[in-house]
Parts: sequence; C-alpha cells; structure tokens
Amino acid sequence: MALRSPAEARAGNVPIVRSVAELRRVVGEWRRADESIALVPTMGALHDGHLALVRAAKARTRRTIVTIFVNPKQFGPREDFSAYPRGEARDIALLTGAGADLLFAPNVAQMYPPGFATAVRVAGLTDGLCGPHRPGHFEGVATVVTKLLAQALPDIAFFGEKDYQQLQVIKRFARDLDLPVEIAGVETVREADGLAMSSRNVHLSGAERAVATSMHRVLLALAEAARAGNPPRAAEAEAEAALREAGFARIDYVAVADAETLAPHDGKGGRARALAAAWLGETRLIDNVPV
Repeated sequence: MALRSPAEARAGNVPIVRSVAELRRVVGEWRRADESIALVPTMGALHDGHLALVRAAKARTRRTIVTIFVNPKQFGPREDFSAYPRGEARDIALLTGAGADLLFAPNVAQMYPPGFATAVRVAGLTDGLCGPHRPGHFEGVATVVTKLLAQALPDIAFFGEKDYQQLQVIKRFARDLDLPVEIAGVETVREADGLAMSSRNVHLSGAERAVATSMHRVLLALAEAARAGNPPRAAEAEAEAALREAGFARIDYVAVADAETLAPHDGKGGRARALAAAWLGETRLIDNVPV
C-alpha cells in the first residue's frame, strides 16, 4: 500500500491521500484488521483546537483520519473563501507531530465533480443564530460532512464546540439519516486570555486582537446572569451593550438558547448555551459557553 511519496516517507510525514478511491482502499485495510476509526474534518490552517480533536480521536480509536478541505459550498458570495488561510505544509507538520494516521486532502473537483446536484439541509436548527446571517452556510456544511462520513465510514467523528450550532446540525442529520457514526463534541480550546482559537484569528489586527478577548468575558457574564434567573432577553440586551462598549461595532446576535434545539431559552430550567457572533473589522468571531 503506497501511501507516501518518497520525500514524505523520508521525512516521516503523515500519509496523504487525495482521492476517495485511495481513502476507501486504506479504510478497507484497517477494517479488515478490525481497527476502529475516527474522523476529524477540518478546513486546514490548523491550530491547537484542531489538534485537541486529534488527541480526543486517538484516545478513543485505533486509527485517526484528518481531512483538510476548504469547502466552497459553505461560503456565501461576500465571504472569505479566497482569503481563507491555507498552509498545507505547516498543517502536515502539525498532524505528523500529533500522530494522525492519515490525511485526506481532496480538491474541489474530487468532492464536487461535474454534475453534482445534491444538498443536505437541516430545518429548524439553522433558522436562527448564524443561519440568517450566513444563508446557505449550514447546507454547505451538512452536505460536505455527509460526504466525508460516507467516504471514510468512521466509527466516531469529532467536532469542536466552538462551532456549537454546526455541531448540533451535524448531530441532528446523523441521527435523522440513521448514519452509523457517533458525533462527538470537544470542548473549545482557548488562548491564555480566553479568546477561542480560530483559523480566522490571524486576520485580526493588534488592536482588534486586544478587543476580541472581551467576547468570552461577556459570554461568561451572560451565562452567570442566566443561571441567576435573570430574564434571558434582558440579559442578552445587557451583553450586547457590553460587546458594543468593548469595541464590537457590528453584532449579529447575542443569545441564550436551548442547548439542543437552539430555540430561545425561556429561563425556566433545562440545559442552555450562551452564544454570540460579532465583527471586528472584516473578521467575524463566534463563541459560546454553557449555562
């Protein structure tokens, strides 16, 4: 099974495959050896948040596949597909160090060949929060993740809780479609000052980076207010005002939502999540904390 180029073999890099056929050949060999398999889908520009997913995967399965694919279908017409950070050589080095067993790095033509005409849409969960601000985004996410799960056929797939709405969408369609895979969430990894790690953080200026950390503090205060029994809508308004005062000029939402349905929480018990999305310059930041 020739997974590595000669140069990659000499360097000891993680093996790389770029076609579905190659991926399935490798997965087939692992399955014949009765090895458990985890999948970690990413869009590259890796950071320690992604590596935490790899570590979680390695702790639970024998083999870990990481995918890198910047999915054009989840970017809107005014979003940063072309500007999204890319750096495969650095990503390969990080995955090698983390002990990933395979990197699946297809191109757009491999994932969406000519004539591709199918989309996966999850109703309800995508109606609020990021949904109205990013039309088509969650359909693009659901479609590509469905394809990746069908291509790799893992036992478990790992996703970060930073993209909390995305995680709930993936859990829902996996359940609705009876996909034989466990969807596992991994706690958000943060910088020392609380900022959630994100590939888009590289776009922040120095001044914006200093402001960005306030989002986590505001969400912690919002969660505490919700736990104390403050009316959720009033607490949301106070949190939004705090974000504006900190320097976020454009705020998409600040919300206390049911942890599973993502509907506005009524403050009467049950699991909830405090979530926000706001802009610093041209960079959109999201974060959330449990209530």
